[in-house]
Amino acid sequence: MSLSVGQQLVIVGDSHLGSVPAEVEAAMLRFLEQVPQLGDALLINGDLFDFWFAWRRAIPRGGFRVASALLQLGKRIPVLMTGGNHDRWGDSFWERDANVRFGSEGLRFRLGSSDVFALHGDGIAEQHWSSRLMHRVTRHPVTIAAFRSLPPDFGFWLVDHLSGKLADSTRDGAVLDRAAQAQRAWAEARLTQDTSIG
Repeated sequence: MSLSVGQQLVIVGDSHLGSVPAEVEAAMLRFLEQVPQLGDALLINGDLFDFWFAWRRAIPRGGFRVASALLQLGKRIPVLMTGGNHDRWGDSFWERDANVRFGSEGLRFRLGSSDVFALHGDGIAEQHWSSRLMHRVTRHPVTIAAFRSLPPDFGFWLVDHLSGKLADSTRDGAVLDRAAQAQRAWAEARLTQDTSIG
């Protein structure tokens, strides 16, 4: 049986905290304080952070304030999070330590009388080979284990050094339109295959 989160779902995504001005994090913290007045549950649909990786005994220091706010919010209402292409490596931290239901590759839950599947979406309709390759590599268990073996400071240095250099980040309208069409086709196929979602 899937988690039931009430009738009204508040959704936020792509905040990319850590690569945006400090005012954005302050606004996010104010927003999180208001969520219980806005709905019955919160869904963070990926890329809350520009980079998040949970080692077995360490988490990113820059995410501490928001993670703490989510822990407190989770005591009042259900908080769910899908992993995005920047922060899908939460390991057991979110559920065990922060009271956030986490799915690195999407989440299924019940909203009102409907079963819902939430997914960040990056990696399902990439139009450039380098982006497809990056999604495969960064999802692979060997890559994750190898990165986990790095000291956190070196891991962050590596991410900072490589960020923006490894995958295509086009703003070409035609490419983005093709990606949107491919995402729609993926969603339609998923709904056809899994009739319980609705």
